[in-house]
Amino acid sequence: MGSPLTIFDRRTVRRHRDRAARHFAEHDFLFKEVAERLAERLDDVSRTFPRVLDIGARTGVMAPLLAERAGVETIVQCDLSSTMMRAARARPCMSGPARLVAVADEESLPFADGSFDLIVSCLSLHWTNDLPGALLQARRALKPDGLFLAAILGGETLVELRRALIEAEMAESGGAGPRVSPFADVRDAGALLQRAGFALPVVDADTITVSYENALDLMRDLRGMGEANAIAERRKDFTRRSTILRAAAIYEDMFADSGRMPATFQILNLTAWAPHASQPKPLKPGSAAHRLAEALQAETRRSG
Repeated sequence: MGSPLTIFDRRTVRRHRDRAARHFAEHDFLFKEVAERLAERLDDVSRTFPRVLDIGARTGVMAPLLAERAGVETIVQCDLSSTMMRAARARPCMSGPARLVAVADEESLPFADGSFDLIVSCLSLHWTNDLPGALLQARRALKPDGLFLAAILGGETLVELRRALIEAEMAESGGAGPRVSPFADVRDAGALLQRAGFALPVVDADTITVSYENALDLMRDLRGMGEANAIAERRKDFTRRSTILRAAAIYEDMFADSGRMPATFQILNLTAWAPHASQPKPLKPGSAAHRLAEALQAETRRSG
């Protein structure tokens, strides 16, 4: 395989997370909501997961939810940002499972094959340049029949902000640079799971709409989350104040609803398993014991 395209500046991703770590708790509402939804999905699985890896753990939002599950013995938290990991380590110790904290890049996981029963990731993997490679590493780090559960931002995320920024830059600068990250859609994510060698992949989408008093508050929240622009081809100069103010005005003109500004976050939920011989497999073509037409009580006709 060739080298992946450089879509994101990973040093900038790290720097944004480092900067956000100190006050992350003031802006982590989206991470908390998505983490709770991921944890609820585990309620439908009648399995125990003694060893758990949390990829992109930030300040440890998911760990308390995982610690509540019966059978969890060890939780390993990792994140690209050492500052985030220091904040995670400083959280009050959880009762029950042992907790380990490691600085690790999602694109280069430092874990041996077959190390974990469960791998989770809450809103982190959409920042990887090589998402297929990151998924492949996660699959290898799972034990056979281990579960992978992740949430990433989808293609409909921040459609309002994207449009407002493009129109503002066109008006102020005569051209628009990339301001909002490219995101995968449901079909892309499902294909990537299959490409990484996962079994029984399932991808579905949720939409979370957050309302703001103005677009500037949304931009401050994104910065506080560590989710500011890190596209490699972004403009490196500071954005003009006039551009930001015009974008806020366009946002209000186009999307205001009862005086509030909606911001859309599309969440893609990825569920898949590391292959194991006990898992159900599709039948070979032509091996069915009954004809579909009989089950549907339908008449069959020859084509042509």
